[in-house]
Amino acid sequence: MTTGDVVANLQLVLDRLHNACAQAGRAPDSVRLIAVTKQVPLAAVAAAVRAGQRDLGENRLQDALQRQEELAVCLGPDAPAVRWHFIGHLQRNKAARAAGRFALIHGLHATELAVRLARKAEELDAVQPVLLQVNITGEPQKDGLAPDAVLDVACAVRSLPHLELRGLMAIAREGAAESELRRTFASVCELRDRTAAACGQPLPELSMGMSDDFAAAIREGATMVRIGTAIFGPRRA
Repeated sequence: MTTGDVVANLQLVLDRLHNACAQAGRAPDSVRLIAVTKQVPLAAVAAAVRAGQRDLGENRLQDALQRQEELAVCLGPDAPAVRWHFIGHLQRNKAARAAGRFALIHGLHATELAVRLARKAEELDAVQPVLLQVNITGEPQKDGLAPDAVLDVACAVRSLPHLELRGLMAIAREGAAESELRRTFASVCELRDRTAAACGQPLPELSMGMSDDFAAAIREGATMVRIGTAIFGPRRA
């Protein structure tokens, strides 16, 4: 795939995103596009940034930290500011390396992990924004909290002054029908609302929806969609 293809695909995705917002009666700027750059060539990522994409997501911590440095060199000193999102599984023994390096960590899934992340953020005199990942479909191969565990972990995170809980992240069942997708994403939204009410704090963000299902996620309240294949093509083997 050429850099021209990436730019064209990015615009097509933005057009689809704006259309989904219009159909849901939402403003187009109410949903943030996160371009997932896992295993994407550096030149393609740079092309997307130069075309206006500012939010980038990575699944693996070591790859993410390396990519941050490589992209900064590639774009040069006058590069636009990029917001990096960590959207993968964060291991407890690597939490300290993630603190302060991302605009948002999407996959917080345990109180112990939150404590480790907060401890490092305190050392850095930083506040790390996070989302709780919920395994809303109950699939054993997926990471995330069971829905009935979300409130307890949310309250624990709320007690850590160097973490800022912003909302929830979830992944729908792959290949699900439209009706199932809508129910899944609606249940995440309802869980977020219940959690916010019980914790007594706003939780404005819902990170849900990927290349094949983001329109359904937007209709059910997603504020962030994580899209890789539709922009950059299939990942390299």
